[in-house]
Amino acid sequence: MFDSGFGGLTVARATIDLLPGEDVVYIGDTGRYPFGSKPLTDVRGYARQLAWSLVKEHNAKAIVVACNTATAAGLDDLRSELPVPVIDVIAPGSASLVRATVTGRVGVIGTVGTVASGAYVRAIADTGAPVSLTSAACPGFVEFVERGQTTGDEVTVLAERLLAPIQAADVDALLLGCTHYPFLARTIGDVLGPGVTLVSSADETAFAVRVTLGELGLLRDEGAIGEHRFLSSGDVDRFRELGSRLLGPELDHTERWEPS
Repeated sequence: MFDSGFGGLTVARATIDLLPGEDVVYIGDTGRYPFGSKPLTDVRGYARQLAWSLVKEHNAKAIVVACNTATAAGLDDLRSELPVPVIDVIAPGSASLVRATVTGRVGVIGTVGTVASGAYVRAIADTGAPVSLTSAACPGFVEFVERGQTTGDEVTVLAERLLAPIQAADVDALLLGCTHYPFLARTIGDVLGPGVTLVSSADETAFAVRVTLGELGLLRDEGAIGEHRFLSSGDVDRFRELGSRLLGPELDHTERWEPS
């Protein structure tokens, strides 16, 4: 699986917990993050590099695009050209969101690139659920997570400003439409209050991985013990230090990944 940085570790955590027998290789493209503010054509190119690296260099049997912006930019291209199944975070998250609402008023927050792409509007429409959707871009959230700053006055002030459209829409369920955002769930929850259910796509994506591998007969035998490798295109020491705090003890070693 791959992401622009640390956010996809939420998906890695859920996948490791659900499928402990599977090998997981994770690339955090911290040398080029954030993806959300970059042109989608650039992000599409990054996604191709990352995905093909996992297939060619690590013999991946499936790819998880653990990045909403990369999913929005290049999912269809990846699925058409890669020789392995490609699992995204947008469809599972959208399905979980419409199940969580009672009032039918739902929200999605994401990067500028993800929100501008309309990917969530399409994915939620595809569910067929009769919901009213409010979307809001949250520039700055990713940068706070990448610095390891997930609480505090600065984050709260930014959250209050960016989440104002969500509050005004009186939603009762909000999808954290960037894999970095669950690390800010405490602050987001404090700003929106207890009447809003926060939905993360991480668990739903892990379930999608299990279903996909199971349908294709690719699940490891029960009792197997998976190996976990983590690579970064940026500062590997910082990735290991912050990543281990976010993910857990599995991330005790980080290797260098170079875009080719």
